[in-house]
Amino acid sequence: GGTMRLGAYPAALGGNSVVASIYGSNEISERHRHRYEVNTHYKSVLEQNGLVFSGMSPDGSLPEIVERPDHPWFVGVQFHPELKSKPFEPHPLFASFIEAAVRQSRLV
Repeated sequence: GGTMRLGAYPAALGGNSVVASIYGSNEISERHRHRYEVNTHYKSVLEQNGLVFSGMSPDGSLPEIVERPDHPWFVGVQFHPELKSKPFEPHPLFASFIEAAVRQSRLV
């Protein structure tokens, strides 16, 4: 495996991104515990096919968040939002996901 990435790390969010609107900010700090990194060799082909790298490490070298703006809710993250979520204070990503699910539901 790669180098363990453990603890809180900052990320810069794209100004017009879905995640920037979810967080209400262009800068975040999230907790990590993994040895994985996105292979940036494939970044351009992924972008050409609609994936947006909307959150990056402050130096722009490590993708932290991807999204598909043409999808009702498609967000992938490298960190663990569950580590900053509480029963009555859900993480913004969880709250946003549930809101999107309710909007898409035919039962509500």
